[in-house]
Amino acid sequence: MSWLLALPLLASWAQVGGVPAGLKAQVNQKGLEYGRQFGLRMVMFMLKKNPIPDIQGSHDVPLLGDVQYSVTRIQIDDLQLGDSAITFSKGLGVNLTVANGIVLLSANWKLRTLFGPDGGTVDIQVSQLSLSTLLGFGKEVSGRPRVWAARCRATIGDILLKFHGGNSWFYNRFTSVMEMLLQSQLNKQLCFELKKGVDDIAPVLHAMNVSIRIDPFAELDYSMVNRPVFGEDRCLVDLKGEFFTMGQPRTNLFTPSPFVLPQQPGSMLLLGISEFCANSAAAAYFFAGVLRRNYTDEMIPKGVPFHLNTDSVGMLIPGLEKAFPDMPLQIFVGARKPPALSFHPDGVHVLVFGSIEVCVVLPDGSLAPAFLLNIDGNFTGQFFLGPVSSGNSLGRLSGLVYLQHFQVYQGWSNIGDVKVEFLENALKVGVQLGLLAVNQHLKKGILLPNVHNISLVNPQITMYQGLLLVATDLRYELPAAL
Repeated sequence: MSWLLALPLLASWAQVGGVPAGLKAQVNQKGLEYGRQFGLRMVMFMLKKNPIPDIQGSHDVPLLGDVQYSVTRIQIDDLQLGDSAITFSKGLGVNLTVANGIVLLSANWKLRTLFGPDGGTVDIQVSQLSLSTLLGFGKEVSGRPRVWAARCRATIGDILLKFHGGNSWFYNRFTSVMEMLLQSQLNKQLCFELKKGVDDIAPVLHAMNVSIRIDPFAELDYSMVNRPVFGEDRCLVDLKGEFFTMGQPRTNLFTPSPFVLPQQPGSMLLLGISEFCANSAAAAYFFAGVLRRNYTDEMIPKGVPFHLNTDSVGMLIPGLEKAFPDMPLQIFVGARKPPALSFHPDGVHVLVFGSIEVCVVLPDGSLAPAFLLNIDGNFTGQFFLGPVSSGNSLGRLSGLVYLQHFQVYQGWSNIGDVKVEFLENALKVGVQLGLLAVNQHLKKGILLPNVHNISLVNPQITMYQGLLLVATDLRYELPAAL
């Protein structure tokens, strides 16, 4: 019965509320209803995959005496959920109801009567299946979800048996008695099996990952910081949403601020990304050393007339050539501190705090620091999400990045004052040329990695003060094996 969790689990990862979190998500009734629509195929797969317990017992039957019976190798052939519904239960969890359900099964049967043993196959039709269960959701200390069956009512209105093989022509005359016995036994077991299936999910949830490795440099912690909160038409959750540097002790450099998701009706899923989440990502890559590069003359393409030596750079900075004539250079370009990101209605604002340190390579291979320039830049980015035609990608991210402000100033110098005006203009032109290439790439779009065969449908990014909101419908593509 573990399949009963497939649908509500889709909706349990979401929360709106003015509480601190890096990520917030909301799944509404439309999303839950979509889960119900494709859930039948998933249910069929799970029921066929998980064995149904054998049924056995004994009963005194007129003319046959004490009949010992067993029904084994029970298999689901068809499942019709009839009038089924899945809804949120305010303050509690998820309600799953089924009325007038029909299940067609086949199995092997064995009987032992006064006339000896007998056996064959049997077709079983379960009709007027009624099920009502409330699934509660919570949070473990580790930030993983927890689920339990808070309430269950289940009944089977009618069962029809059709025996094949052996003396089935005779036993089919007494099916009413056997149907009554089987119906009584199943009615006693339904809720027990459902709760058992829910309990079987607990070890899976307890072992599930609540962080994901983005690349060799950073990981994202998306553990829950509060228990899910259920409203009448939505399910809400707060996630930590914090990036950390791989292989380094976790340190909390930022404190998340409370924020509330704006309501955008009509979408299955709302995902709010806070400035806390974005800035923790910037810090993770900064401390991983990704935002720092070293350049030597050997890295300059052949045929380029400019070289990283004091002769070429000395044309821009005469004091360098005068102090160190005809000597190679090594340049260190990097961020002085993590970039600062903020969200505004006009886009993502990024403050970059960079530096360029120029060192002279002495004949013995050691480095002589010459000077350091600080570079501060202010960029604005606008980003868009688009759907893809297949389930091989979550979606396509595109955008544009603009340079708003650029400033170069001297940090320190061992060769006298460095006049930065010309350098600032030259570097600004270089940045603008680099943005042309970046924007060409962003215009084509970047395919986001596939996440559990889920694709975005009609996604939309909306920028708010302090918040990036993604509103989207979802399409889930079941594996071909299903």
